[in-house]
Amino acid sequence: MAGHFEALPDGGAAVALDEVEVSILRSLAVQLLELIGPGDEPAVDADPLAALFTEGPSRPPSDPALRRLFPDAYGDESEELRASAADFRRYTENDLRARKREDALVVVRALDALSSSSVGEGGAVLKLTQDESRAWLGALNDLRLTIGTRLEVADDEESERLYRLPDSDPRKPMVMAYLWLGALQESLVEALMS
Repeated sequence: MAGHFEALPDGGAAVALDEVEVSILRSLAVQLLELIGPGDEPAVDADPLAALFTEGPSRPPSDPALRRLFPDAYGDESEELRASAADFRRYTENDLRARKREDALVVVRALDALSSSSVGEGGAVLKLTQDESRAWLGALNDLRLTIGTRLEVADDEESERLYRLPDSDPRKPMVMAYLWLGALQESLVEALMS
């Protein structure tokens, strides 16, 4: 089971993680939370009805990783499509941003629940409910998209190129994280489908 999700009878999934894996996953999830940020959300004490109709941003983010996480709904070939994409973004991005934040928070909370005393040299088994597993799937996907964007992975050829990087390449740790997250994501999908 080490580093590989397995199905649980209740529809959830379990994975054995060692202390280093827990630390890396938590660090990546926290960095994702920082990258996503709060967005243009209403104040906590705002009128709930007004908050429901709060408009979000109408322009794509300038950061390429955020553009990958929050892409335009339509191409930008024409003025009409650009206007439609801006409208769509205005009414959906805040909710999407909140969901992505919540998914990353589920990861952080689950890893924090594995207290450092329970993650010994042999590691610990993290058990997730079905809902937590779905949130993890979303967060793992967002992490891979973010890292893939930073590595400029555009297609399968680029992924193959990453396998051949020499150990001296400064991108190697990020590549290893990208590949590991992909394996985790794939095993979680398989566990949830079984």
